[in-house]
Amino acid sequence: MLIYGNSITLAVQNVDQSFKFYKEILGLIPLVKWEKGAYFLVGEKSDQEGSAFWFCLNGDEKRMPSPCYTHYAFTVSEIDFENMAQKIKASGAQIFKDNTSPGQSLYFLDPDGHKLEIHTQNWKSRISSKKEDLGNWKDVVWFV
Repeated sequence: MLIYGNSITLAVQNVDQSFKFYKEILGLIPLVKWEKGAYFLVGEKSDQEGSAFWFCLNGDEKRMPSPCYTHYAFTVSEIDFENMAQKIKASGAQIFKDNTSPGQSLYFLDPDGHKLEIHTQNWKSRISSKKEDLGNWKDVVWFV
């Protein structure tokens, strides 16, 4: 049985502000927007399972930032990384962590304090890099 990513829903205090950030700064593809939310497409416009997922903003006045490391990462090509990173920084997004992992990454906050990352590696390249250098990982068990 195959399981594919389907959607991520984030609670946001200001739908208009968040919509603008995800559309204009990150370049997500808007599908629909209404008073209390919005849907975006992340990835390729395709009917093929697993090629894209839907990203939902849900208006919620009770939204509170989380202090933990939970974050959402988006892959960006190496060619586009620097331009995207500059665009994010120029938007005033707060950088919350320095990159210490393989490849290029930028860790930043959206307007509601959700932790996000853009990076240039996929899971295969990340695993390959870690097999070469475990860094501070302990008790590693590989399944691939």
